[in-house]
Amino acid sequence: MSLQEAISSLRKGDFILLHDESTRENEVDMVVAADLVTPEHISRMRQDAGGLICLSINYTFATSLGLNYMHDILFNSQNMDVDSKRMIIGTAPYGDRPSFSISINHMSTFTGITDRDRAFTMSEMARLYKNGSKNKKEVFNSAFKTPGHVPLLIASEGLLSNRLGHTEMSVYLTTLAGLSPVAAICEMLDSETYTALSIEKAKKYAQENAIPYFDGGELVKFAKEH
Repeated sequence: MSLQEAISSLRKGDFILLHDESTRENEVDMVVAADLVTPEHISRMRQDAGGLICLSINYTFATSLGLNYMHDILFNSQNMDVDSKRMIIGTAPYGDRPSFSISINHMSTFTGITDRDRAFTMSEMARLYKNGSKNKKEVFNSAFKTPGHVPLLIASEGLLSNRLGHTEMSVYLTTLAGLSPVAAICEMLDSETYTALSIEKAKKYAQENAIPYFDGGELVKFAKEH
């Protein structure tokens, strides 16, 4: 699948399957733009992908909301002693620090975990990005609560020039699509092998379900050229 096909699919509110790099996590994620996410998307991610359903946001947006990476939050916490802070992850086995921040629910949700609640929380984050308010942090603090059921992932400030994760790739793709740089992503897992879904099986799923499959390596090449 070409980059333009991936962008077109996201603009229509459809899924794409996104592979990062064979030298990195070597995983395939289901990705959909948060501008257009629905409860049906969340249900399908939950049932067909099975990984952790997260929300990727770009660095500038995260900064405007006062958000930080979870490893920094924990490291600076006065409620964790030195021994406990040894648990804080440095570099993960795939070569990067995780992009996790806090987890949230929109205040209008009930438990926050239902497909409808999670889709609403995600779409409201995309809506907040487009909010013309000069103080988005104030809006964010009043409209969302933590801890919640939507883990936030903060893309690297330099996107693909600094980190080649699904977080950065999904944010970059939604940006290229002219959408809010906010994307729902979920790893595809294999219930037979209890590992990440293989590239072969992911491509077969994509073909059988008419979902575009996109190799992140092509996105990296595009980013370098542009």
